[in-house]
Amino acid sequence: MAQVEWTEPALADLEVIHDFIASESPFYAQQMVERILKRTSGLGRFPKSGRVVQEFNQPNIREIKEGRYRIVYRLLNECVEVLCVWHSAREMLPSGRFL
Repeated sequence: MAQVEWTEPALADLEVIHDFIASESPFYAQQMVERILKRTSGLGRFPKSGRVVQEFNQPNIREIKEGRYRIVYRLLNECVEVLCVWHSAREMLPSGRFL
């Protein structure tokens, strides 16, 4: 079973998502954060369950979705590293942040 680790930028993304939703509803903000965290917990058992991120086209950079959010992660040996949580309405640009 792989270990799931969150990068600092991914945790910052989660905080931004929480704060944005909380401006309207603190309850739903907490619910969304919990849903995203729960969704990533299964990656430890099934690290290849996500699809390859089209923008990067690298087999070790994958994504799963939770609601309107794309959770991008990288496969590293026995580790799954969550790289970012991205709203699907935004264009994802390849960045050195992920490589």
